[in-house]
Amino acid sequence: MWCMVWWVSVRPVAEPVTISDADRTLLVSRVRAGSTPQRDVLRALIVLAAGDGHPNQRIAEDLGVCVDTVCKWRTRYAGKGIEGLTDLPRTGRPRVYTPTQVAVATALACQMPAESEVPLARWSAPELAAALHAEGIGASASTVRRWLVGDALTPWRYQSWLAVRDPDFEAKASRILDLYDRCYQGAPLTADEYVISADEKPSIQARDRCHRTVPTAPGHGVRVSHDYQRRGALTYLTAYDVGNAKVFGRCAGSTGIVEFTALVDQVMTQEPYASATRVFWIVDNGSSHRGQKAINRLAERYPNAVMIHTPVHASWLNQVEIYYSIIQRKVLSPNDFPDLAAVEQRLLAFEDRYNATATPFRWHYTTDDLNRHLARLDQQPAA
Repeated sequence: MWCMVWWVSVRPVAEPVTISDADRTLLVSRVRAGSTPQRDVLRALIVLAAGDGHPNQRIAEDLGVCVDTVCKWRTRYAGKGIEGLTDLPRTGRPRVYTPTQVAVATALACQMPAESEVPLARWSAPELAAALHAEGIGASASTVRRWLVGDALTPWRYQSWLAVRDPDFEAKASRILDLYDRCYQGAPLTADEYVISADEKPSIQARDRCHRTVPTAPGHGVRVSHDYQRRGALTYLTAYDVGNAKVFGRCAGSTGIVEFTALVDQVMTQEPYASATRVFWIVDNGSSHRGQKAINRLAERYPNAVMIHTPVHASWLNQVEIYYSIIQRKVLSPNDFPDLAAVEQRLLAFEDRYNATATPFRWHYTTDDLNRHLARLDQQPAA
């Protein structure tokens, strides 16, 4: 004899809801008030719909929630009224650490480890937890990290900085920023005046990889052998026309006055620079173009050329450095060249490619920004 059993799923009967006038007024005000938290608005809408006789399935579809959510708040209101729409007290372990203990951890993180006689360069969360344990605070590394991140403290990270050392920093930097804004000594530049940003990128190596570089394939990117043989190094000297986004480059075996002069000749012997009223050359304080001697040497060779030096340790004001960052990312990384000739060929080929499509850099840092920056530095306490 065969016996057939049918399993029938039966939904629970919806709890009947009767809303008093006072409760309805309160629920409607919660829905209409712009400051009511969205969770409270949703609960009020569920109860109001249930009070109007709508079934759970329809309420869930209208409000975009699951049926269980509707059942929960409908039942809570039917049993406890308005009080049932509040969250129940949360259970769990009470707080273990006192605010004083958290403050101790924060104070320790804001000190260098050497001040606590700990032989470390900087704190990590596990090292801080160990130091706190010695103070009788048994917090875990994850707990310490949570405390510090909550106060935006990350002592395991560091960045280098450089103090202003040039006594004429503001005047020199302002002059360069004015040139980028097409102005010199308070007067606007004319159409036949140009601004050139120049520098050298030394020690570009030719690293001949012991195994060929493998192009990308499904599942992995480009693969470069770690082992290589050095095939020498060269210097890439570059002049960048700031206003026209044009690059003039040449490669040499080293840096020096002769090599830099060759770059100047490469630019100044062609138009429009040869017949320009003035051509401003912005350079840093490298040995090949340092000091008043370099200024005089350039002026004697090309009377329409004016050399402008950046402040000491302020090469970031020289726009050619932006081009060098592009070179590093797009041309030299990863470094895989059989010889120096291959390095030079790629650098000069990229230069042609860049000049065909480049537009001037969007330089937004102005003299006003500089003044605000220096004012902030003046307000900082001396170290």
